[in-house]
Amino acid sequence: MKVGVFAVLFSQMPLEQAMDYIKAAGCDAVEIGTGAYPGGAHCPLSELVADKAKALAWKKKITDRGLEISALSCHGNPIHPDATIAKEHDAIFRQTIDLASMLDIETVVNFSGCPGDAPGAKYPNWVTCPWPNDFGDILQYQWDDVAVPYWKALNSVLKAKNVRVGLEMHPGFLVFNTQTALRLRESCGDRIGVNFDPSHLFWQGIDPVYSLRTLGAAGAIFHFHAKDCKIDEINTKTTGVLDTKSYTDELHRSWVFRTIGYGHDAQVWKDMVSTLRLIGYDGALSIEHEDSLMSGNEGLAKAIAFLKDVVISEKAGDAYWA
Repeated sequence: MKVGVFAVLFSQMPLEQAMDYIKAAGCDAVEIGTGAYPGGAHCPLSELVADKAKALAWKKKITDRGLEISALSCHGNPIHPDATIAKEHDAIFRQTIDLASMLDIETVVNFSGCPGDAPGAKYPNWVTCPWPNDFGDILQYQWDDVAVPYWKALNSVLKAKNVRVGLEMHPGFLVFNTQTALRLRESCGDRIGVNFDPSHLFWQGIDPVYSLRTLGAAGAIFHFHAKDCKIDEINTKTTGVLDTKSYTDELHRSWVFRTIGYGHDAQVWKDMVSTLRLIGYDGALSIEHEDSLMSGNEGLAKAIAFLKDVVISEKAGDAYWA
């Protein structure tokens, strides 16, 4: 396993400067944003897709610094009910697949997306309960009429390009937990898997190790985000976990994203890393900094130091004692 970082943290820096900083900080892998919600500050996507020589030269600026590209990421909502947004995010996604294929990068990261409640809706509608029965009808429409047809078609595109997509399980989208991730994969094809981000599971009450074991058995873990989440016990026991207050209202929220180690201790992370080894994952642990209490520089430095202690970087030797 390698320690990596999602480079959108350094979108204010030019590519070369950002890669130099990331390598000097102690990372060996980098995840690059190509557009949609993360932006594409380090990746002129359309320009690279149109010119393979430029694309190869762009990749070389990263790999020549001793960095592996763990994924190209275009988190968006390609099935948004607003056709303009859906078209934009779908186009970025397809171009990102093309670039990954061109550069022999195996994994693209995205969200599953979330449609509206019916044709003609303006905003996504994330359903969190089965009753009244209207909500069940919404889910049936979202899955059967929108998501499954879209992702079945994309699975064929991914297969043809020899690329796979890791969908981040994120509340607000159709794929937000273990069950919904497996449902989409089983319905649409095995080029669809998971970008595993435990921070989105902690606040839902999901044990990441249990989820990893289940998804790992299905061969569905394609990429991993190293991000933590701190549960505020007082606020959670008072108001629950479905919290819509601003992420910067840290004192009153039920939970906030934190640098790893500031939400859960080393044993929790060692258990996750060991489980990744058990299920055969040997890719990057890509640090995603979204800690509103800590600067990006400090958050990354602390996360790298923490991960260096818990990561398993060498292959296991023979069990001479067995």
